[in-house]
Amino acid sequence: MGISRACSVCWLFHVLLLICSLCQILYVGSVVAQTAQLTVDASPQNAQTIPANMFGIFFEEINHAGAGGLWAELVSNRGFEASGSNTPSNIDPWSIIGDESNIIVATDRSSCFASNPIALRMEVLCGASGTNACPSGGVGIYNPGYWGMNIERTKVYRVTMYIRSSDSVELTVSLTSSDGLQNLASHTIMGDKEDFAEWTKVEFDLQSNYINTNSRLQLTTTKSGIIWFDQVSLMPSDTYMGHGFRKDLASMLANLKPRFLKFPGGNYVMGNYLINAFRWSETVGPWEERPGHFNDAWAYWTDDGLGFFEFLQLAEDLGACPVWVVNDGASIYQEVSSATIAAFVKDVVNGIEFARGDPETAWGSVRAAMGHPEPFQLYYVSIGNQECSKNYYKDNYVKFYSAIKTSYPDIKIISSCDRSAISPVNPADLYDVHVYTSSGDMFSKSRMFDSTARNGPKAIVSEYAVTGSDAGRGTLIAALAEAAFLIGLERNSDMVEMASCAPLFVNDNDQRWNPDAIVFNSWQHYGCPNYWMLHFFKDSSGTALHPSTIQLPNYDQLVTSAITWNNPHDGNTYLKIKVVNFGSQAVNLNISVTGLETDIQTFGSIKTVLTSGWLRDENSFQQPDKVVPAASPITNAGKQMGVVLNSYSLTSFDLLLDSDQTVPSVSVSSLHSSV
Repeated sequence: MGISRACSVCWLFHVLLLICSLCQILYVGSVVAQTAQLTVDASPQNAQTIPANMFGIFFEEINHAGAGGLWAELVSNRGFEASGSNTPSNIDPWSIIGDESNIIVATDRSSCFASNPIALRMEVLCGASGTNACPSGGVGIYNPGYWGMNIERTKVYRVTMYIRSSDSVELTVSLTSSDGLQNLASHTIMGDKEDFAEWTKVEFDLQSNYINTNSRLQLTTTKSGIIWFDQVSLMPSDTYMGHGFRKDLASMLANLKPRFLKFPGGNYVMGNYLINAFRWSETVGPWEERPGHFNDAWAYWTDDGLGFFEFLQLAEDLGACPVWVVNDGASIYQEVSSATIAAFVKDVVNGIEFARGDPETAWGSVRAAMGHPEPFQLYYVSIGNQECSKNYYKDNYVKFYSAIKTSYPDIKIISSCDRSAISPVNPADLYDVHVYTSSGDMFSKSRMFDSTARNGPKAIVSEYAVTGSDAGRGTLIAALAEAAFLIGLERNSDMVEMASCAPLFVNDNDQRWNPDAIVFNSWQHYGCPNYWMLHFFKDSSGTALHPSTIQLPNYDQLVTSAITWNNPHDGNTYLKIKVVNFGSQAVNLNISVTGLETDIQTFGSIKTVLTSGWLRDENSFQQPDKVVPAASPITNAGKQMGVVLNSYSLTSFDLLLDSDQTVPSVSVSSLHSSV
């Protein structure tokens, strides 16, 4: 018995060893720590300045990022135009309250707006009483919005609609639960026949008495007759900066402190076919008069409430430089020849006039009439979207370049061609780079620009993302690989002027691309690990980059950079050292800082770490903070210091520098709000 028990114990020991070995492969953990040496040369004379607009954001209308997302409009297909100009047509997602015995609805071409002629005709067959009385609560139509409307208690919502009627009107407008049983708020529109004999705009506010994250807007009546509806809108009164953007989502963008906003997309700008391309001039002016268009690149209708003006306004609200991607006469499957491209060139020049022209100019006056007489600060224009291989791109590009530079010589023009195609006959200020690859390859691309010749145009890496099996819906390992890539861009910022990830947003109900930085539904949102990774870079633009070297034999999984930055929250100056450990080993890191003209304070320095227990850990609505940065004080801050790097981690060390004036020490919470 004694021998048998000993063998059992031995067998169990070996099984446990095997399990532990597997866990080290699958989970983030400390294997055997090695010791590395990091040297930072913080002398001012050896520093280089990172471009002022280095890190920004790229917005594309994909995944219902704008329609049903960042743009706060709650009604989907508000103008009944989504199914095209032929009538009768599908009115999805509108639906009826009642049945065919008491209500008939159909689209027709009776709208008062020439640019979007479709309206909805509602014929009510029942009445308030008698043998053909309407059901309790009346009959009518309802709109569920984009997978349910989020209605909040005490919040105010602005209702706008256009009505015409052949008789007097008694119409109840309500916010209700998705089944119509709970009434959140209501308002009754009443008027005589002559009040609505012509199209009439009706506006009023609804204040909700309850909260419901899956609500709908409904229009009901118990009065027989015919009513026409058009351009039915429901907007929260509380939007970001009062400019129509969903407050929680726009705030997430603002927290990244983006230095530029590239818009309105890539394939979205082109369309699969030119008939569905983004046409800027059809997205400005009063929202009721915008025709909207089918986003055939990503298969959904957009009312274009989020138009050219709104993108420029968003950039201004975020303190970001707008970067406009223009349609250059090409779609995915079509392109315009050089012989007939002149109208497209003129259209782009007109668009710049809309953004920057004096209020007295033709297009500047349109902008001024929209409430913005001052010009927008548009200084970057991107010609097309990765179209260099198309037959007419290079010849057409030169025509766009020449026309824009003639009228606006200070605008920087971005080419879709790579660096090798740029020449005196095909000039460019910047060239666009897109990087989509696996996490391992993305990590290796931290050296992508190391060998680039230090002359000629700079790059804008306007789209990058880890994709493939290890990307998930946004994993830790993907975020770390992207962090290493961005550190490489920092180190090569003499040849890279701008960088932004893609895509930015995804509505959880319509994921057309994976992964994305911010996930949301009608009432919730969370940042993926790569969103939180970007916080480590939001203070880099315009700062001093210091040379740094790291040494660790037989371990090439470390990437590092160092900058000096000023914290606007406390006015203090910090030396920020960032290190990505992309390997399975924890590392004892000895940091040596030379060349500083001041000392590092003993207290007030902060260490911030992004890591988790599993390489493919993701955030979710249930666990939105599973993978987020964690900050703690550094107790041994100095020019010589020893620290520990977790395996599979991104770590920043913000070392508080002495100044001529006495400054208060920084708390972990205040610096974490900056990170």
